[in-house]
Amino acid sequence: MTDPSRYENAYKNSIEDPGAFWLEAAEALDWTVKPTKGWNENDGWFADGKLNSCYNAIDRHVEAGHGERTALIHASAVTEQSQSFSYAEVLHHVERTAGMLAARGIGKGDRVIIYMPMIPETAFAMLACARIGAIHSVVFGGFAAPELAKRIDDAQPKLVLTASCGIEGSKVVAYKPLVDHALDLASHVVGHVILLQRPQRAADMIPDRDLDWQQEFAKADAAPCVPVASNDPLYILYTSGTTGVPKGVVRDNGGHATVLVWSMRNIYGVKPDETFWAASDVGWVVGHSYIVYGPLMAGCTSVLFEGKPVGTPDPGTFWRVIRDNDVSVFFTAPTAIRAIRKEDPEGAFIDEIATGSLRAMFLAGERADPDTIDWAEAQLGVPVFDHWWQTELGWPAIATCMGLDDTRRKPGSAGFPVPGFRFELLDDDGKPVPAGSAGNVTIKLPLAPGCYATLWNNAEGYAQAFAAFPGYYETGDAGHLDSDGFLNIMGRTDDIINVAGHRLSTGQMEEIVAGHPAVAECAVIGVDDTLKGMVPMALAVLKGGQTARSNIADEIVARVRDVLGPVAALKEVHIVEALPKTRSGKILRAAMRGIANGKNVPTPSTIENADVLEQVRSVLQ
Repeated sequence: MTDPSRYENAYKNSIEDPGAFWLEAAEALDWTVKPTKGWNENDGWFADGKLNSCYNAIDRHVEAGHGERTALIHASAVTEQSQSFSYAEVLHHVERTAGMLAARGIGKGDRVIIYMPMIPETAFAMLACARIGAIHSVVFGGFAAPELAKRIDDAQPKLVLTASCGIEGSKVVAYKPLVDHALDLASHVVGHVILLQRPQRAADMIPDRDLDWQQEFAKADAAPCVPVASNDPLYILYTSGTTGVPKGVVRDNGGHATVLVWSMRNIYGVKPDETFWAASDVGWVVGHSYIVYGPLMAGCTSVLFEGKPVGTPDPGTFWRVIRDNDVSVFFTAPTAIRAIRKEDPEGAFIDEIATGSLRAMFLAGERADPDTIDWAEAQLGVPVFDHWWQTELGWPAIATCMGLDDTRRKPGSAGFPVPGFRFELLDDDGKPVPAGSAGNVTIKLPLAPGCYATLWNNAEGYAQAFAAFPGYYETGDAGHLDSDGFLNIMGRTDDIINVAGHRLSTGQMEEIVAGHPAVAECAVIGVDDTLKGMVPMALAVLKGGQTARSNIADEIVARVRDVLGPVAALKEVHIVEALPKTRSGKILRAAMRGIANGKNVPTPSTIENADVLEQVRSVLQ
């Protein structure tokens, strides 16, 4: 039985006295110098505090007598291997990896690029940087060389850490040639590359510049933790910019650690010694917050997964990992669940494998359509929560706080504002919109702890996020607040289309299209129209076993018309084999919109499968 009173009290306290609320939350950490200040306009959160993020993730648990507790499980569906590390074992690897870095001159404030696959050494490297006060910048493994070069030039690292290869499904991807090419393209000169040779493919080494990871690790001394100021940078994480130049989101140490421990307990409801699995990649913010730092800081077991939701080897992979590793709470992207549903619409693999002690699933990364949530809840028999956040924010801002005894949820909504976040829905003139009306989703300043306070080398770009609505952070999303207080994120503001003067949400139309019994996944985009300004167009992927019969498109058009009225009539519906997505699973709506509008759209560097985009391009052109 849900009891929203704890959530409501927590939210009220966080808004009425945020400094006191978050100082109390910060008590869950071990500080070298305990902060006495909450928010300060000039210095940010906990400005007079000092701590070390690695110490809070690893050392303190070992010192408290929990060294034998499992910290990290590496579950690799592509190599069919699994390996577990206790907190004491992780400490051994991390302190010597840190010593390996220190031996090459890496110290407090130095940047290190980490370009690696989903293997334990990647997590060890991140924690090792934090241990000595260095700033890591993880770049998604397999990212194109020109994009890696941009990040090298912006971050100006002293060192690059990489591996000989990654594994994408059944394909082995050689990383070293990509790193070599990126370093050739970059203007900034990197002193050394430390490379981990994986057995699936060895890499050639460049004398004097390239160093062997195992050899460097074997001769390294254990490095101690270096205390840093609360607002010193922990990492830089690059996200796509509107100009094509990546934006380096800077995350601090103190606020980040505080909210991650708080969120593990109060949003996800995970207790120490329980297993939490975020099926993401450490190249994305989810992997930073909820594979490496959050679970370990909270004393939990974290799963580091190498594989895909389908094809490695089948749609039952996720459920096996959950069952075999006693996962209590699972976090993934809606696109992963849609991919599983497409291959296993009746949930046969779930019935066969079961999901052990799983008690909840959380979705984020893109909007979760109600049909997908309903399917997952029916098949899994546990509550499924959508929630919303961004790379810039670093942790959930809209959610159902299950750890505060609140289980209210409404398919289509991301939930309620998380304590610390004050949302306002504003029109283009900055005025509040009525309840139920679509508006720009903004957050009143100051932002909660853990959110970004700047962009690396780009103060002007950071200021732009606050320029349109003074006193507010502009999320770039549109949404509405319903009569029950649920916040609904309907898509990026440029995915709100204006049809003959009517503002229509493509996200709302996607809900309707996805509700068709034959549709596994869909995207709705706005296409230029000389009469109406814009008209909607749908692309739909059918469920496994369905055939592209001619009347499916007509049925979809009729569904949208019936629900939204004739003003929202689809221009056309295309049945496609797959939708083009980024490597993190986000559908490339902007690219498809540009193609449909006759623009010359290059293949995005973030794309997962360029062949899919080319197939869609042939349909739309």
